[in-house]
Amino acid sequence: MASTTTTTIALVLATLLAFTTSGARAQPLAPAPTPAPLNLTAVLEKGGQYNTLIRLLRATQVEQQINSQLNNSFNGLTVFAPTDNAFNTLKAGTLNSLSQQQQVALVLYHVLPRYYSLSTFQTTSNPVRTQASGSNGGVYTINVTSTPSQANVSTGVVDTPISNTLKSDFPLAVYSVDRVLLPYELFGAKPPAPAPAPEKEKPGKSDRSPTADGPSAAVGLKGRGAGWSFVVGVVWVMGIIGSLL
Repeated sequence: MASTTTTTIALVLATLLAFTTSGARAQPLAPAPTPAPLNLTAVLEKGGQYNTLIRLLRATQVEQQINSQLNNSFNGLTVFAPTDNAFNTLKAGTLNSLSQQQQVALVLYHVLPRYYSLSTFQTTSNPVRTQASGSNGGVYTINVTSTPSQANVSTGVVDTPISNTLKSDFPLAVYSVDRVLLPYELFGAKPPAPAPAPEKEKPGKSDRSPTADGPSAAVGLKGRGAGWSFVVGVVWVMGIIGSLL
């Protein structure tokens, strides 16, 4: 009797276990959480000293462009982020003196159209195109020199080392710099203005002054000759009158 009871209990437990296992297998797996879209501004805000750059990104609407590229690009992006102190060292009124289009170019000049790790810069050929270069690869470029311990960025107007890495994880690299990258096209030395062309001499007008051989001299000589003839004539007439007396 005990053996029968034990066998029955075992069968019931086996049945319950089979149903439980079957139910567990039938349940769908929970979907993996969708990764949050990349956002450059969030990286800068976390850094805590890039408020001026954030304002420029938003004022020029470059922020939207960069975030869209980050989430739809196979090449990634690299951003050089000047600190607030870097902007404070600019001459007063520098940013306000730029047109809206020039401000856009300045912001895009701090963005490279692909992802660069610090080690990648060691084998990168200069000059390096920026987002401001567009299809004209010869303008708005930078030079990056790098060693295993340090990378330096040069624009032809300013030179600055990369002081800190805010993020370096494909597709986005963000490097902090202590100076604003001023492009030569906007802040480089301007060529001197050409000298004004000499005025052409007007027809019929001469700079030569009258000389002894000129018409005025001839008129003067004739005047003096007439004067002497008059004096000689007067003396001759007086001589005749004297003889008669």
